[in-house]
Amino acid sequence: MSQDPSGRLFEPDPSRAGTSAGGTGAPGPQSGRARGRTPDGEPLASRMRPRDLDEYEGQHAAVGPDTPLRRMLDTGTLASLLFWGPPGTGKTSLARVVASHVDAAFVELSAVTAGVRDVRAVIDEAGSRRQVAARRTILFLDEIHRFNKAQQDALLHAVEAGTIVLIGATTENPFFELNAPLLSRCRLVQLESLPEDAIERIVRRAVVDERGLAGAVEVTDEAIAAILAAGDGDARAALNALEVAVHAAPAGTDTITAEHVISGTANLRYDRGDAHYDQISAFIKSIRGSDPDAAMYWLMRMLEAGEDPRFLLCRLVILASEDIGLADPNALTTAVAAAQAFDRIGLPEGTFHVAHATIALAMAPKSNAVTRAIGRARQLVQDRGNQPVPAHLRDAHSKAGRALGHGDGYDYPHDHPNGWVEQQYLPDALTGQRVYEPTDIGAEGELARRRAGLVAGTATEPTNPDGHDEHGRR
Repeated sequence: MSQDPSGRLFEPDPSRAGTSAGGTGAPGPQSGRARGRTPDGEPLASRMRPRDLDEYEGQHAAVGPDTPLRRMLDTGTLASLLFWGPPGTGKTSLARVVASHVDAAFVELSAVTAGVRDVRAVIDEAGSRRQVAARRTILFLDEIHRFNKAQQDALLHAVEAGTIVLIGATTENPFFELNAPLLSRCRLVQLESLPEDAIERIVRRAVVDERGLAGAVEVTDEAIAAILAAGDGDARAALNALEVAVHAAPAGTDTITAEHVISGTANLRYDRGDAHYDQISAFIKSIRGSDPDAAMYWLMRMLEAGEDPRFLLCRLVILASEDIGLADPNALTTAVAAAQAFDRIGLPEGTFHVAHATIALAMAPKSNAVTRAIGRARQLVQDRGNQPVPAHLRDAHSKAGRALGHGDGYDYPHDHPNGWVEQQYLPDALTGQRVYEPTDIGAEGELARRRAGLVAGTATEPTNPDGHDEHGRR
């Protein structure tokens, strides 16, 4: 069947059991399969695509018993779908398995190379097939998030009319990347990173399966463990690691060991969508939860993936007031100093400053009293509107103001012991309202006790919040 650069037509054929979807047919002689090679150079990961749901590993939440997708397949009905998940989790394989379970032609396009013209050609062909043969067409559009809004709109009518059944695959959050009309026409199926046991079954099957290595070599348990580590939840990466290990082993090697597995730098998944927001959320919550180990893990996870340290430092400066506040007055100073130091030093040494601030804030006592005070004060403003300033608090610098009685009755705090005197500062209608409620945590506890002592008239000279006296002694 003909094939163009932007897509290909795949017709599931039960008589070809034993071949992968879109594969090269029945296995050739053992010599052609020696050490995992095929005459046409088809990669191991492609040859080992699952042929049916029995071979499809993991993703029980998506295709397990009683899931909507499984019920559709069991009844032979099918709606347009969007497969969303990280690389190597089986999006393309699942699309091919779906096609093999229903009586439909399967056309595959990649949004990286295809355009509206290619889509319209598929739609036209699907319309003809529907009229002549009463047969459905599944259009699998890989990397669908690469289509812009106009290109996505080109799919709408055909999907709505049932001319095609669309299966889109994306690694990006579809709620960010796809337009609402297209989303409303599709059922979203979310795929997760594969668990290690699922990837292990895939790898071990590839070692013995005729489509894979056909038992040409043995692979030790240690090598399997190294391959799983290289995969890191990505079945394609694990199979690639196995294939590279086999090809790189010296001629005559019949056992693949861990020494043959090439371990590279971790392929950290990080994008401007969910990965960014989820990991920064985990970072902030780890610091708020006073867990420096987790905070440092998420910090380095983001930095290694290329996150801008200045963004992280901005979040630390915010957290210093939002989640620590006056429980440790030095937290904000530390965060700001780290941001300023990073601006002067830059990477890579500036990583020390980000890590310094992260650990300091994680270990600091926590209080959200400042955050709660903002909320209460804002609510008072919204609920009570423009309350007048009490006369004794009004500006008395001008002659006109003094003539109107502005400032009359104001008691100067510095004329009293401890620099404090009981006096009304809130508007008359709000007298007695409490906005800032200090906790008893860290230095804020000392502030709370001092405030109580001032009201009771028993306050003593304040101690510095960091526990030092005026001479810097503890």
